[in-house]
Amino acid sequence: MRGDGDGWSNSPGGVRHWGKYGAAGLLVRAPLPRGGSAVLLQHRAPWSHQGGTWAIPGGARDSHESAEHAAVREAWEEAGITGDLLRVRGERLTMTAPSGWTYTTVVADAESPLATIANRESSELVWVPEDEVTDLPLHPGFALAWITLRAVPVRIRFADAPVPDLPRTVEIADRGFFWLHTQADGPGDEVTIGPDQPGELAAALTKLLS
Repeated sequence: MRGDGDGWSNSPGGVRHWGKYGAAGLLVRAPLPRGGSAVLLQHRAPWSHQGGTWAIPGGARDSHESAEHAAVREAWEEAGITGDLLRVRGERLTMTAPSGWTYTTVVADAESPLATIANRESSELVWVPEDEVTDLPLHPGFALAWITLRAVPVRIRFADAPVPDLPRTVEIADRGFFWLHTQADGPGDEVTIGPDQPGELAAALTKLLS
C-alpha cells in the first residue's frame, strides 16, 4: 500500500526531490572476518531516478513517521531486512533543500552480512567492504553524504576492563563515525581501554583519540 509521503517536493528553479515529507535511508554495517566492515548498498534499477548508480535503501517518509521508522521500513521493502536484526546507532541529516525537504541517513549495525531480497527498485544488493565503496559509481547525493558517513576503523584492546559488545559503530560528536573491533591484525589504529578510563566507551575514545 502506498504511503501518504509518496510524491514530489518542489524547490525553486524546478528542482524536485522524492518524498512530500522528506526521505530517509538506512546505512547498515556488518563485520568482516578480518576486523573491517561492509555496508549494504543497492544498485539502483535502470528505470529509477539516477538508475545504475549505487546508494543505500531508502525512500519517502510518511507524515506520521520518524526518520528511523521510515528508514527501517524502506530496508524491509527494498532489501527484505527486518528491524529485529538491526541495532540503530544514530542518524545524520545528510541533505536539505530550499523547499524544506530533508534526507536523513539512519546508521545501524547487523551482527553479520544479512541475506537480502531485492525488490523491483534494485538491480542487486551487495555487501561492499567499506574501503571499496568509492570504487563504485555512487548516486551523487550518497557520494556527498558518504564523506561524513564513512566509519574509521579502530582496533580496541582491553586492559582489565569490561568488554562491551563489539564490533559496532560509534559516533563521537565533531569527530564522526568509528568502527570498533578487536581483531589484533585488523585495520585501523589501536586504542587501549583500561579500568581507569571513563565507563562510557565513546567518552574513552574521545579522550584517547584527541
